[in-house]
Amino acid sequence: MEGLDLNLLVALDALLTEGSVTGAARRLGLSPSAMSRALSRLRATTDDPLLVRAGRGLVLTPRAEALRDRVRVLTQDAISVLQPDGAALDPSTLGRMFTIRANDGFVEAYGAELVRAARAVAPGVRLCFTPKPDKDVRALRDGSVDLEIGVLGDSGPEIRIQTLFRDRFVGAARKGHPFLAAPITPARYAACEHVVASRRGRATGPVDRALAELDLSREVMAVVPSFSTALALAERSDLVALVPQSFAIAGARRSGPLHAIEIFDLPLHVDEITVSLMWHPRMDADTGHRWLRGIVLKVCAG
Repeated sequence: MEGLDLNLLVALDALLTEGSVTGAARRLGLSPSAMSRALSRLRATTDDPLLVRAGRGLVLTPRAEALRDRVRVLTQDAISVLQPDGAALDPSTLGRMFTIRANDGFVEAYGAELVRAARAVAPGVRLCFTPKPDKDVRALRDGSVDLEIGVLGDSGPEIRIQTLFRDRFVGAARKGHPFLAAPITPARYAACEHVVASRRGRATGPVDRALAELDLSREVMAVVPSFSTALALAERSDLVALVPQSFAIAGARRSGPLHAIEIFDLPLHVDEITVSLMWHPRMDADTGHRWLRGIVLKVCAG
């Protein structure tokens, strides 16, 4: 065991997963210079460059590609073995970067409170929020994402799921919009020009199905990738936006686009959505991960 530094295994895992010194440093909560030194030691230890320059970025060498999956498993096994089963966790001693995949609406509504709640008891913890372009669970399986938050999709049979809260969609229009001056009916709502938020560029959804049941349809003038962008367009035009109620409530608590926006209930029956917390079962017994799940549940219930 002389000269063996298992910290290098953790550093190697981060470097091979992120494919960059900066990304690996951020993942482990280290400075880029410290991660560069770790990469130099790894190159000397493995007698392989591991990451080489390609244009402005870095690419993995064939040896690094071959090692990536093995290193991931070894790292997770080492952490599990060296962590006492059922050991009580002292959050104040926890130094770790957790990656949470969620859409922009959740991060804007709950991200700041999650950071505050975590930092209050675990100042060494960092939260990395990453976008949620799809419902693919591979990121949970390979460990590049610790938690996923969102509406349940086609998850794998092994994925653990816990309900966080139920949400519903509400309408949003600029204050002073003529539409708001009279009772809001399905026909008047359908007659508005609409902006829709969709990561996949879809212009239709549950609202359109509800309108169709009433022999109504709406005209979607713009499709944008996020709820905040939809609100920005609604604030500066006569477009009517559709956003989750949780996002609207959070926005009303802070200065921002909602100061010039009025929220209204939809004049239609649209099913509620269930926002869930998802993780891979190998993290069930991980005390740090268990602590993080508790923080998320507490914040969302608050």
